[in-house]
Order: sequence, then C-alpha cells, then structure tokens
Amino acid sequence: MLLQLPGLLTPDEVRTARERLLASDAPWIDGRRSAGDQAVARKNNRQLAQDSDCCRRLQALVLGALNRSPQFLSAALPSRIFNPLFNRYSGQNNAYGAHIDNAMVHSRNPAQWVRTDLSCTLFLSEPQAYEGGELAIHEPGAERRIKLAAGDLLLYPGDTRHEVTPVTRGERLASFFWVQSLVRSTEQRRILWDFDQSLMSLRAQGDTDATESLTGTYHRLLRLWGEP
Repeated sequence: MLLQLPGLLTPDEVRTARERLLASDAPWIDGRRSAGDQAVARKNNRQLAQDSDCCRRLQALVLGALNRSPQFLSAALPSRIFNPLFNRYSGQNNAYGAHIDNAMVHSRNPAQWVRTDLSCTLFLSEPQAYEGGELAIHEPGAERRIKLAAGDLLLYPGDTRHEVTPVTRGERLASFFWVQSLVRSTEQRRILWDFDQSLMSLRAQGDTDATESLTGTYHRLLRLWGEP
C-alpha cells in the first residue's frame, strides 16, 4: 500500500533540515555512490555524505520524528530502520530513472543488513519551490506522480518500481530510507493497519469490553504474522 503521513516533521524541523542541507559547507557527493548495480546508470543526483556530522544530526532529527509518530509505527511496524539518507535534485543533477530498490541494504551505523519491506521518502522542499521532481510510482497499467508538502512522508512497498522525474526548475530536497518490518507481508501489514486505525477510533469514544477484546485479537494476529 501507498500511505501518506502528513506533518511527520514540524515546520521548525523542516526549516532546520533545509538550513543544514543548504549550508555552504554541507558535504554533498555524487549520488551514484550508493546506487545498486541496476540503478547506477539511471541515478543523477547529489547525496549528503553519510559519514558527516551534518548527516548524523539530520538522521537523529528524522529518527526522532519517526519514533514519536503513532501513524508511522502502526503502518510500518518497524524492526529495523536504515539510517535516513538525504538527496538533492537541481541543475544537471536532476533525476533518478525508473528502478526497484535492492531487496537488502547494508547500514553503516549501526552496521546491519536491512530487508527493504518498505521504501520511504520524506519531502523537505515545498512543492511550489520546484517544477518536476515528482515521485513516480509505476503500478500495473498505471503511473502515479506524487509531490507532497515539506515534512510529509510517503511509505510504499520496497518492491515498487519508481523514479524521480527531472527537476526543471528550483531544487528538490528529500530524505529517503528503508524499513524492515516485523510483518514481512504487505497484505498482512495493511490488515493490521486498518485494524489499528479502527481501534484508535473506537478508543476515542471510550474503552469498552468489546474494544479490549478486539485489541486482543489485533495482538494475536501480530503474534501470528510477526517475526523479530
């Protein structure tokens, strides 16, 4: 499923992220350094150096936002999160052609393999600040072009064919990362997401014996489908 989580970052956090990414000493490198074999010829962007202090500070900011978001935790059921990376599209470095993310990626800190059950794009530039630069999702018989407000997060299955269309004006800043979920199946995660959203609505009306029983059913399903 494709799921938009609005306002993952606060306006102040978005402003802080942009200031650091646009600072004159921000260590941008060729984005092809992190591309897999099938994607390297199609990737044309800039990426913030992973081992820089700037990147580590921004990673902490994004991870903090993820950990405080009930919607993200409910949708992703994260087991492992690849430390967020940051990219920049403008000028001649302006696109990333259609590709599918690698099934497994290796995180430097902490040093671990992460299965890419979910791909995540966190938009950091306002839509009106650039033309083009949509995240194009290729589905059977259709294409969806997505451009979200700064601070919004898009989650989509890691085996989705997707691309970033050419930026023809302005500059597109974003964070991207992957999640290994406690529940590997996209369909099962969707069922649990729908179940949990309904439970949240019911709890807002007051706890009842029926709500408690349904909560128990949710956790039985999670035990059945989940894995460390």
